[in-house]
Amino acid sequence: MPTTSPATLSQLTSAYPLVTTATIQASRDFFVQHLGFEVVFEASWFVLLSRGSTEGGATLIAFMAPDHPSRPPGPEVFSGQGLLLTLQVDDARREEVRLRAAGVEIAYAVQHEPWGQVRFQVRDPSGLVLDIVEQAEPAPGFWDAYVK
Repeated sequence: MPTTSPATLSQLTSAYPLVTTATIQASRDFFVQHLGFEVVFEASWFVLLSRGSTEGGATLIAFMAPDHPSRPPGPEVFSGQGLLLTLQVDDARREEVRLRAAGVEIAYAVQHEPWGQVRFQVRDPSGLVLDIVEQAEPAPGFWDAYVK
């Protein structure tokens, strides 16, 4: 019996979450002003944002109006639940101080979690939870119960 490779997508050029929301401009402004994203494409009903370069692994996110006829089937208007976008940084404590000073409401204050992350959370205007994390040393023995 000949071996065949599993079916795969053709050349993947990009992947990004699409948040269906009526707060497109406010979400765009939040990501641009507070998180350093740039507008890649914008129309009255859609905005695509990017941070980083395609060579270095850009991070992308898009926001789309719920009433536009090109909206793909399936995504309901985002309710602020069921999605968390993790943004990994070099210094989570510094980022929390910076965002707090800029007037951004902190939804979850910075914590050094026992599993080895320093994290805090904010919400963008659409309700999307942004989990801003820094990798850190776990508490001694934390992972012992999870490693065989």
